[in-house]
Amino acid sequence: MPEKVTVTRLKLTDFRNYAELALDLDGQHVVLTGDNGSGKTNLMEAVSLLSPGRGLRRAAYADVVRKDAENGFTVFAALDGMAGEASIGTGVDGPGDEAANRRLRINGIAARAIDELSDHVRVLWLTPSMDGLFTGGASDRRRFLDRLVLSIDPAHGRRVTDFERAMRGRNKLLSEPGWDAAWLAALEEQMASLGVALHMARQEMIGLLTGLVEHGEPAVAFPVPLLGLAGFLDGAWGRPAGDIEDHYRDILRQTRGRDAAAGRALDGPHRADLLIRHRAKDIEAARCSTGEQKALLVGLVLAHARLTARLTGFAPLLLLDEIAAHLDEHRRAVLFDLVDALGGQAFMTGTDASMFASLGDRAQFFTVHNGSVREREAE
Repeated sequence: MPEKVTVTRLKLTDFRNYAELALDLDGQHVVLTGDNGSGKTNLMEAVSLLSPGRGLRRAAYADVVRKDAENGFTVFAALDGMAGEASIGTGVDGPGDEAANRRLRINGIAARAIDELSDHVRVLWLTPSMDGLFTGGASDRRRFLDRLVLSIDPAHGRRVTDFERAMRGRNKLLSEPGWDAAWLAALEEQMASLGVALHMARQEMIGLLTGLVEHGEPAVAFPVPLLGLAGFLDGAWGRPAGDIEDHYRDILRQTRGRDAAAGRALDGPHRADLLIRHRAKDIEAARCSTGEQKALLVGLVLAHARLTARLTGFAPLLLLDEIAAHLDEHRRAVLFDLVDALGGQAFMTGTDASMFASLGDRAQFFTVHNGSVREREAE
């Protein structure tokens, strides 16, 4: 069994609809119930900021600060984490602060980078906005896949950011008359190295998930879909990485005129798409029913959580927003057993506490109402 990571105390200040909040947690799963708009997802979003990035809503920090607050927001968590007991505080100084100004203190010491959060906890989530993953645009699926990679490879986020920065620099140069060939070549060298590395990291994640499914017991209630990756140098893989980088760099050099006319790079990992199929039915996930798509998405997130636990030795913190809303009683019970079997702590939300009754004494139950939270007895 992987070791358990738990949040034991959570404090918010001027975060969304919470002026102040302090919760003491006992290490079990956390169930938050209440009416829509009461602040359940806001609380989950705060927990998601214990990971690098903008959290489960990907919101600008100016939108996170409570309305009419004079200062910024703070999120504080005490946890028993991957590096032992730790206190983590993060936030911004003012309502107008941008992403670059997010502060992070770990055990009272200012962190050099947000990525240091990955030394203490890995946070995964499933939200209603992800229900359109299979039918939405390729950019949504790429972002989803990159979150999966980031949970086991904290350096992946930096690769993606650096590639996009180099690509923007190339696009800008191509938009100007009299290209600087030497500067273009330097940017294309960066794009080739970073682009191949991040694409291979994505391929590795898909391979790891595939191996986990093929060597495990078949999942019935929440099957894991068959995954693939296409749209970037298709047919060119299977060779040494250096050869692939040379190939991509040549493509970039040869397509400068075309990309200048288009105003953007038309070849690269930013054009790749995550291919998802229902394994048992052998059809594209986009053609499955809404219920089948939900089951596939849950199965994929749970499989990724198992993989993260296996590779890191620690169960991830799992955030499941409105998870029980569209599941029947049997599937809810199966889901809760699967979540519990992961060996970690999960935060779950819903409008009706009775939907979580099968969790019994495995969870701590709270009622959320207009920015206030009170503990209640399990059903």
